[in-house]
Amino acid sequence: MERKYLPFEKPLEAIEKELAHLQIRKQQNFEDTQTEIIRLQQKLAETTEQIFSSLTPFQKVQLARHPSRPHTLDYIKFIFEEFLELHGDRVFGDDPAVIAGLAKFEGTSVVVVGQQKGADTKENLQRKFGMAHPEGYRKARRLMKLAEKLRLPVLTFVDTSGAHPDMAAEERGQALAIATNLQVMAGLETPILVTIIGEGGSGGALGIALGDRVLMQEYAIYSVISPEGCASILWRSKNLPEIEEAARALKLTAPELLQLGVIDEVVPEPSGGAHREPQKAAELLAKVLRKHLTELRTIKAEQLVEIRYQKYKKMGVFREIAATPEET
Repeated sequence: MERKYLPFEKPLEAIEKELAHLQIRKQQNFEDTQTEIIRLQQKLAETTEQIFSSLTPFQKVQLARHPSRPHTLDYIKFIFEEFLELHGDRVFGDDPAVIAGLAKFEGTSVVVVGQQKGADTKENLQRKFGMAHPEGYRKARRLMKLAEKLRLPVLTFVDTSGAHPDMAAEERGQALAIATNLQVMAGLETPILVTIIGEGGSGGALGIALGDRVLMQEYAIYSVISPEGCASILWRSKNLPEIEEAARALKLTAPELLQLGVIDEVVPEPSGGAHREPQKAAELLAKVLRKHLTELRTIKAEQLVEIRYQKYKKMGVFREIAATPEET
């Protein structure tokens, strides 16, 4: 598959194309290009470091949406063994935007739930671009309750721009499905380990993202609204400057959310982003999952729920100010 480049990645495209050309010439024994190849590899590494050390929030939004970025099924393939996908919500039908099933993580049985975008236009249409309908959230909830019954940890992977906005979703109870998931996850007596791997958009993301630990990949995003949606509401604009300003104001990047206490750890990505080395990205993620899962499995179920409650209770800050006589 041909590699796709974002606008700010264009300097890398030129170097990589030249590098590929030299490597082909070397393989065909046309000439000795090893010295030039080494020079270009070093230049590629330096240019990548230069670009990715100074990304703006909106550039990170673009990375989170990169068409080649690994999705839930990619991480299932790289990280888990014996994955058995389960289908349906036992009410309406199956939702291909949500993947759910049983698997093993390094020998430990777990339940995996994640939103799935497509790798191309055809699959995106099939997967509804990762935007779940109510049956997707009900399927996720069914698997979470099964995990509780079997005393298995739940690992969720968040990657959606939001819940599906069509009329059918509203007719089938979209808001209630998400709200019920939040209620169930808040009291689920088994560990819940959440990872935001791409876009974490609004309630559509939150419907599978309430957990004991919330991890976030380095170039993922997590926000109540997209920068484009925010700019259209605040400034009635679709222009890039306003969209970039909205991305800065929303504090939607991993380091910002870690500082605010919304997430628990930033998962590093390979140089240039997860889309450049998906398997290495999976290895980096597996290492962090292992650490947190090991810690969570030592906590008793009743303690787990109380700790989870306290975790979300302390989010946000408020001040009480005594009213002046004129205000009473």
